[in-house]
Formats: sequence, structure tokens, C-alpha cells
Amino acid sequence: MNKLYKALIYDNQVSLSVLETTELVNEAIKIHNLFEDAAVTLGGLLTCAAYMSGCLKSDRGCVSLTVKAGGDAGTVSVSGDKDLHIRGYIDGSCGGKLNGGYFTVVKEDGFYRPFVGTSELVGNDVSQNLMKYFQMSEQIDTAVAIGVKMSGGKCVAAGGVIMQLLPGTSEENMDKAEEAMQAFVNPADVVEKYGADGIMKEFFPELEDKSTYLYFPEYKCNCSRKKIEGIIIPLGRGELLKIAEEEGAVKAHCHYCNTDYSFTREDIEKLF
Repeated sequence: MNKLYKALIYDNQVSLSVLETTELVNEAIKIHNLFEDAAVTLGGLLTCAAYMSGCLKSDRGCVSLTVKAGGDAGTVSVSGDKDLHIRGYIDGSCGGKLNGGYFTVVKEDGFYRPFVGTSELVGNDVSQNLMKYFQMSEQIDTAVAIGVKMSGGKCVAAGGVIMQLLPGTSEENMDKAEEAMQAFVNPADVVEKYGADGIMKEFFPELEDKSTYLYFPEYKCNCSRKKIEGIIIPLGRGELLKIAEEEGAVKAHCHYCNTDYSFTREDIEKLF
């Protein structure tokens, strides 16, 4: 089961998030028929989206992360909402490589005031790119250890640990956070061994008697036939019928869930 734990540690001066997203990554592999390199990259970014979705405040809030690699290397796009419904896709030409290009985050608070932040990619490691984003775009000191481990075309472990320093964090607690993160140099191995529950018990036992929040991310697309109908109707009856006549049907494809929608002439007549 996918899990996201959130808590405050070290005198409530450091925000802790512990993620286990193995099932989330395997669902993406199944939907998109991913090769291992692409699965590692998309899986890491889906895990990032799960973390950032867990930070949303508004019930209508959502977040999207887009990676545009350098040259013609392609793009990766993931998104999530307050319910931690996470979805994403990777352009086949990307091949799982993130060298060069930009990392862009759009946070929508649900009141039409989106925040947009961008940072340059610093390599192929998702953790490094997320840390760079927080440093450059949000000016928040953040330690990120996210990993995806593959075996035989299947994800055997995905997730990790993220810590953020809150304003006024003491030097002592900064040192504690830095020392704690040393245990997650290979985050996927730690997730494989302990899972999110085990990480909380083994590495943060002081939280046993304190308030923690547990969320359950899942791979879930927000598209539907009804939603696609709302997108194509503004084209007008005449234009849609023309397309159906020339192409046999009006067709739409959702990249996030790899679903095709088709509207015949009869379907279009019913819409109007």
C-alpha cells in the first residue's frame, strides 16, 4: 500500500515526510508499459508529486511538475491533488534521462492564484533536482532522498524521506536533521527493507507518542468520457461532424492514463 507519513520533529523545527510509493510506480509501469530507466525517472517524479500533494492546503488545490530535458530529449509530466490522486507520463523520446533543461512546478491553491517556480536541471537524479527547485524557487532548505529500485521490469521499492527546515531552526536541530539523512543515502534499499511503517519506527521512534499524519497516495487519473465531451463540445456540431466524416470518429487520448476516447457521428449528434 502506498503511504505518506508527515510529522514535525526536533522541537517541531523540522518537517518530516516518509514515503512508500512502490504500488504507485508499478501502476504507472503497467499503464505506460515502461522500460526500467523510464520507470525510475517517472516513478521518482510521481513520488515527488505525492509529497507535494500532501502539502496542499485547499481542498481544490493541485500541483503539477514538468521536466523538459535539454535538446529533443522529451518531457515528463506528473500531477496530483489534495486527495493525493497522482498521475503522470513520460515522453518516449526522453528515455529516462533528465540532463539539461528545466524543472517547473505549478501549484494551484484552488482560488486561481497559481504559483509557478522553475529551476535548471542539475543532473539525472530526481532528489537533486527537487532540492535545487526548493532552494532556487521557494528558498526552503530541503533534504530529499527519493529512490526507485527495479528488478525484472518491476518496481520492488520506491519512496524515501524528505526533511524541510522551518524558519528559526536551531543549529543543533539542523545538525540532527543532517545526521539523520545520512541513513538514506540509498533510499530505495531502506524502503525495501523497512517500508514506511518500519522507517518511522526504526529511525524516528520519538514520534511514537506524538501526532503524525498518514495519507494514502494512489495512481488515479481525473479524466472521463464526460470531461472529454466538455472539451470537444466548444468546437461545435458542424466541425465535429466534419472531423468524424473525414477520420471516421472524433478521437482524443489522455496521456496520463493512456486511455483513448472515440466519438462517432451518432455520439456527436447526441451531444447536441
